[in-house]
Amino acid sequence: MNMLFVCTMNRWRSLTAEHIFRNLPGTVIRSAGTATNARRKVNSTDIDWANVIFVMEKKHQEILEQKFPSQINNKQVICLEIPDEYQYMDDDLVTLLKESVSSFLDKAN
Repeated sequence: MNMLFVCTMNRWRSLTAEHIFRNLPGTVIRSAGTATNARRKVNSTDIDWANVIFVMEKKHQEILEQKFPSQINNKQVICLEIPDEYQYMDDDLVTLLKESVSSFLDKAN
């Protein structure tokens, strides 16, 4: 399963998710940001590649829907509702991500 994690700058939340889930069996993980100056900016190739897209906030989903309307239409997009108040690899952020994504993975299996 190809999983894409998206936040604004791809420096804290989505990058943390990429790093903590990158060794998950049966998955390939990428992360990207929606901002013009993101560390790695989300693009149409990412959207096509992903089986599931995790966004940190509803605004990220809205941006993807605006920029990639035809591509995002058939994708499973899950909003994790994780606010932009955590640093990279923050313990609370890691816990939130693991809990949120694990509940999705449990439902998917």
